[in-house]
Amino acid sequence: MKHPPYVITVSSEKGGVGKTTLATNLAIYLKALHEDLPVTLFSFDNHFSVDRMFRIGSGQARGTVADLFSGGKVEDLVETGQYGVQFIASCRELEDLGRGIEDVSSLAGTLATAGLQGMIIIDTRPSLDIFTRNAIYAADRVIIPVKDAPSLENCRHIYEFCEKHGISKGTLRLLPCLIDSRIRYDGPFKDAYQLLKAYAINRGYRCMEGFIAKSPKVEALNTNPEGKIYPVLTHGRETNVHLQFSHLARQILLGARNCPEPRIAKVRQGMLEQQATREEAHQARRSRLSGGCLICGKALVDTGVKTPAAFYCESSDNRTAGFLEEDCFSGLIFRHFYRSQKEITPTDPVRTLFRESAQRSYFALRPVPKDGGLDPSRLAFYRFDDQSREISHRIIELKEFRSRFLFRERTSLYRLAAETLLDDTGAPTGNFLLVRRIEPGCSEGVLVGEPRRQFEQTMSRVADRWSE
Repeated sequence: MKHPPYVITVSSEKGGVGKTTLATNLAIYLKALHEDLPVTLFSFDNHFSVDRMFRIGSGQARGTVADLFSGGKVEDLVETGQYGVQFIASCRELEDLGRGIEDVSSLAGTLATAGLQGMIIIDTRPSLDIFTRNAIYAADRVIIPVKDAPSLENCRHIYEFCEKHGISKGTLRLLPCLIDSRIRYDGPFKDAYQLLKAYAINRGYRCMEGFIAKSPKVEALNTNPEGKIYPVLTHGRETNVHLQFSHLARQILLGARNCPEPRIAKVRQGMLEQQATREEAHQARRSRLSGGCLICGKALVDTGVKTPAAFYCESSDNRTAGFLEEDCFSGLIFRHFYRSQKEITPTDPVRTLFRESAQRSYFALRPVPKDGGLDPSRLAFYRFDDQSREISHRIIELKEFRSRFLFRERTSLYRLAAETLLDDTGAPTGNFLLVRRIEPGCSEGVLVGEPRRQFEQTMSRVADRWSE
């Protein structure tokens, strides 16, 4: 895996403080100071300044920043732009996409699996929305531009976010921006820069060295008949802002060199550890699986991957898990739950309807409480929907044997209960059994990923319901 990038996020809830000017020009100065350094820039704001400044020609974008949250491969989204800076195109529809994103670590996870190196600079919207929160979570350095007291007050929300998510506040730095150097004060603070820095330090905030001045020349670089945006490096070298950006870029490079482990590297390591934990849990679940149907004993699991089973079941103590052949479990359902007196053949339309409805259901079996204990002669048979809401339930008798002409045979229901709900003496253990229909032919589906998460979530909800 390639060396992970150092991420800089430019963020402020206050508009008009120079975030985009700061992000775009910082990218160019970093590239100018270190020609071989890969620098990638993208923006979650929808004014398309990044695209106007860096796009070469009028070609179609390879993708947009929206693809960072929808499974797009980062390397396929990156374009090489003006001044050697790489960028990802902006997107107008981010607000609609944001409603479906809750995880603040999504962007960090995407960048952790990508092959980008060097520096990544992220420009954000003037709000602490889900995209800004993702950008802050992924950052090694968060630069918060402030130009007045209101923008300084808004900083506390970013600090509160970092505190909530265990992010070191040492990543945060305030940078006075758009400072009018002509304004002078009487007293200990001679100008707006010194005053803002004193306010920041008094509140416990740390600042970057220096500031970015307000400059009519620099502001004019965004307004011209061609509709282009010109950088300070090429069109404002005679201004103080040029020297200030040079100083800022050197600070960032020094900070990156002194960073022992980039944030993305930590996220990547965490993902690898989570994957190892999931794999270990998966192997543990597989080791508990019974090789045959828990009702009839028919061999269902060969390699642990392919099986003709139609139902997966697991006891609430997680000690017993296995598969149920479709005819076996469906027979129990029709006989005990629906109390059908006739045999339902595999081609019967009723069985087809059951298969379809079972895709959206969970079934549960548990001993019936009695006199402060458990009744060994009765079971409660439940059916729940995908949201763990009870659809129906029925109390059924648990008979061990059914009489034959010359011998007695254990009932199918008792065989299942003996494997999952009863101890060696036939007494109820206090556990319950949760059953879920699976896709025939692949047992692994319910043991990993989202299906496993849903199964565990339902198990937990049902357990909570019955513990009340």
